[in-house]
Amino acid sequence: MEFEEHRTHLRAVAYRLLGSQAEADDAVQDAWLRAQGATGVRDARGWLSTVVARICLDRLRRRAARREVPLLPDPLVADDDPERSVVEADSVGLALLIVLDTLAPAERVAFVLHDVFEVPFAELAVALDRSEAAVRQLASRGRRRVRAAPVPDPDLRRQRAVVRAFLAAARDGDLDGLVAVLDPQVELRARPDVTLRGAAGVAREAARFAVRAGRARPVLVNGSAGLRVPGVALLAFTVRHGRIAALAVYSGWA
Repeated sequence: MEFEEHRTHLRAVAYRLLGSQAEADDAVQDAWLRAQGATGVRDARGWLSTVVARICLDRLRRRAARREVPLLPDPLVADDDPERSVVEADSVGLALLIVLDTLAPAERVAFVLHDVFEVPFAELAVALDRSEAAVRQLASRGRRRVRAAPVPDPDLRRQRAVVRAFLAAARDGDLDGLVAVLDPQVELRARPDVTLRGAAGVAREAARFAVRAGRARPVLVNGSAGLRVPGVALLAFTVRHGRIAALAVYSGWA
């Protein structure tokens, strides 16, 4: 079986299911071990996707049993170059990954594999050891929950403009300017366990960023506009309707 030609796809599946780059790599490696010596497989991509799904499902169940749901998924960071299409960054947004973490393990697997990777329900039924009707219901429940995730503006230029306005206001300590670029219901998340909601509170927190804002450089985080302050933090933005709807802060980013 030609495993390597499917590795990138399998890692994308595992990352969406687990939200962790390290765990995704481990899951793909486990799938490689299980694939050794496999014979009679007609659809290698589909078979391997099912194997990865089962491995990830086990990991998600163990995580849920220990109540170890991560507050923030691992970000995928790439240099921000407006003149080229971004092939390095993953297309799945952090806001979506955060909502996926609220799903039950089987719901997450059913939704991701069917709605994102177009795996047929019949194959998912085998992977999840459920009836096809039950898997359809799982995917439907996941779909309803995922609709709560803010959908970022698809235009990176508009995203960058909003992030620049945020950065300028932060540098000036301009609370009114910060509030103006924040959605009234904006949510800020930071590791290990910080969650803030509302434009006023998030603006006050962002104003503390002013001292270090001069070192901030634009990057792409999971395909969306972000900022990196070397050695201090990575900021990932979800821009919707011209305002910041969600902000994830990764402290201590190199």
